[in-house]
Amino acid sequence: MSLASAFGFGTKKVRYAVVGAGDITQSAMLPGIKHTGNSELTAIVTGDAEKGRLLAEKYGVEHVYSYNEFDKLLTAGVCDAIYLGTPNWRHAEFAIPALDAGIHVLCEKPLEVSSEKARAIQDAERRSKAKLMTAYRLHFEPGTLDAIEKIRSGELGELVAFTSCFGQKLDPDNHRAKHGLEAGPLFDMAPYPINAIRYLFGAEPVAVESAVATRQPSAGLGDLDDTFAVVLRMPGDRLASFTVSYAMNNVDSLIVAGMKGSIHMSPAYGFQSGIEQNLTIGDQQSHEKFKHTDQFGGEMRYFSDCILNERDPEPDAEEGLSDLRVIEGIVKAMKTGSRVELPPFTRTRRIDPESQRQTLSAVSAPAPVKAKSPTGN
Repeated sequence: MSLASAFGFGTKKVRYAVVGAGDITQSAMLPGIKHTGNSELTAIVTGDAEKGRLLAEKYGVEHVYSYNEFDKLLTAGVCDAIYLGTPNWRHAEFAIPALDAGIHVLCEKPLEVSSEKARAIQDAERRSKAKLMTAYRLHFEPGTLDAIEKIRSGELGELVAFTSCFGQKLDPDNHRAKHGLEAGPLFDMAPYPINAIRYLFGAEPVAVESAVATRQPSAGLGDLDDTFAVVLRMPGDRLASFTVSYAMNNVDSLIVAGMKGSIHMSPAYGFQSGIEQNLTIGDQQSHEKFKHTDQFGGEMRYFSDCILNERDPEPDAEEGLSDLRVIEGIVKAMKTGSRVELPPFTRTRRIDPESQRQTLSAVSAPAPVKAKSPTGN
């Protein structure tokens, strides 16, 4: 018997509570839930009561809870799963009790801010019947999956190097500017190029060769390292480098290069437009722009399908741990100024483009409901 039958889902929809109602939840996830066809929004959990009330009115939701009432949500019988969009350092706080209560968890990346806390989430999933997925939306995006397929088929030849630049200008009033390293670009933005390195190479970094953090005074971000440049060594002495920043004008690009060819993706990580590829094989060049899809609705549709059909999702807790292993090595390299060998790690699953590709059409981002304070979520 499927979970859909066991839980009595007449229309085979998974009921979600969103936990955290910040920018990404409002601009990208909430508009896409109804769009999935197999998911529905039934509850909102937020630290701002007025924001919760306004969002409930906007989306026709009956149940609104404060963070302090999260335990009541877990026993109320109003949701089967949560989408966790709180600040990074509050993921374990909500994911672990949800899993212990048998509630499925779709958790934004990074899974947490340390491998220790991520393993605690993983342990909670293992002792639960509920599922957990780390929300790596690009694991379902057609242009990204196409690049993976090109590499796996040998079109680029043996890979040699990867480089990426990913930046945005952060408003100094944004809460990310006020919570130090764990809210900064290393934890917020670097998971994108780190994850891309891992899924394009199909391998795990073995060392952090160098890591440097700087501050741009004119960015107005105060006591925050706003720009990071990192070089990783991959198996076979291949190299991968990236820069992430809260001080740059918007840039969103990667190049992966092999002995036969290369792919330049720009945009490479964003969700506001379709991913684009410039492909070079030998002397031949081509360009392809992929359909703009609803990446957030697509990842939720995939996760709900896993729940309803009792399948384990691919970007699981182990995938979240994989990136945190690298981030912790980067932090150590910055502190020591030396090369850091990363502990051995084997990823037991990789992306399956055939089963994970999602093509929901894009949805328009609604005007956000504002919090009472910059830290309201």
